[in-house]
Parts: sequence; C-alpha cells; structure tokens
Amino acid sequence: MHFTRSFIIAAAILGASIPTGSQAQSLQGTAQVADGDSLSIAGLQVRLFGIDAPELDQQCFDNGAAVACGEMAKAKLASLIGDASLSCLRKSTDAHGRMVAVCRISGVDIGQAMVEAGWATAYRQYSEDYVAAEQRARASKSGLWQWEFQKPEQYRIAQQSKEEPQREARPPASTSSSLRRWQDQGQCLIKGNHSRRGEWIYHLPGMPYYNATRPEAWFCTEEEAQAAGYRRAIVR
Repeated sequence: MHFTRSFIIAAAILGASIPTGSQAQSLQGTAQVADGDSLSIAGLQVRLFGIDAPELDQQCFDNGAAVACGEMAKAKLASLIGDASLSCLRKSTDAHGRMVAVCRISGVDIGQAMVEAGWATAYRQYSEDYVAAEQRARASKSGLWQWEFQKPEQYRIAQQSKEEPQREARPPASTSSSLRRWQDQGQCLIKGNHSRRGEWIYHLPGMPYYNATRPEAWFCTEEEAQAAGYRRAIVR
C-alpha cells in the first residue's frame, strides 16, 4: 500500500513537469490549416512565426474586382503542407494562447515559403527574418503582390474600428494631393530609411533630416512607400 501511494505521487509530479499545449517547446505531426498563417497539430493551435497572411475573409482587388485572397492564402499553405509531417519549434505564445513557432517540412521553413511565394508578408513587428523574401516576392509580383491589398495587420485594425480598409499596394487613380509624384527628371525623390529601432520611415523633400537621410529605397509617391511597409516621418 505504501509503495502504491508513493508510485502515484511520483507519477503525478512527473506528469506536471511535462509541458502541454502552447507551453511545449516543439511539436510534430500532420496539420489542419486554419488560414494562411495558422494551423493546428493534434488539436493544438499554432501561429507561424514572423509572417502575416491575409485574414480568411479578406479580399484583394484586381482593377476594382474583388479577389478572395484570404481563402487563396489558406489554400496555398495547405498545398505546401499536404499530408507531410510538420516539425514546429516554439518561439513564444501569442495573446490567444497559440504556440508561435517556426514550422518545417524536411528542413524547409514553411513560413518563409509562404512569404517567398507572395501569399504572406513579413511581420516586421516581430521579426525581420523574412523581409528579403518579401522583397523578392514584391519585385516579381508574386501572390498578393499582383493586386491591391491591405496589409493584414492594418486590415484587422480597420475591421475592429469598423472602418473601410484603405488599399495600399496599388492605389487607384485620384486627384487627391496625396497622390502627388515626388519626381525630378525621372528620379524618385522620397527616401525610405530603416531607423536604428527597426522602424521603416520615409522622408519627403523639405522635411527635417531629409538631406541627412541615407535611403535604403526611393519612391515616387507616398502610396508606393506605404505599400512597401514604410510610414511617414513624424515632423515635430
């Protein structure tokens, strides 16, 4: 009887020490895809680290015609994974209790593959690991980059505030002064710069620090800069 009680106590202690759910450091198995950047393995929810895909109900626009790009991003992730077994390494836990992880199939980073194919953006707020992959996808107009679309994070904010999302990737023609082209003799004049804090900021001619700014990129319109992930410099 004493042996049985001791065995039960030891088993209980051992069981309590085994991480479960989002506390687990790694996870392996076949996956069920929820959308372009989230899935579940053995009932545990996983958010792919460092990427942001359109929400499932989000639409992109092809010359004004709606495109179900949220559903298409989900389909792309599902096709990449198929029936293969994923190996996921936990990076953190998000506000929804999901494991945030880098997931691979035979060593291939699925998150990077999604960004490289243009069906997700680099989630710069949390990582710059996939920025180069995003730039390649954007340059080749792959996936989402062939259309106008709202960056997923901005789309979520707009949905929460019940505002109409503003499309940024390829703004429609307008007479608004915001569409002014900053260009001289064929040279774009807006400077895009990466700050020491990791912020992507653009400077217009005449702004403070414009002349002292060393650009990583040049743009002809503010909309082009915003679509590339830059925000306007704050003038105080």
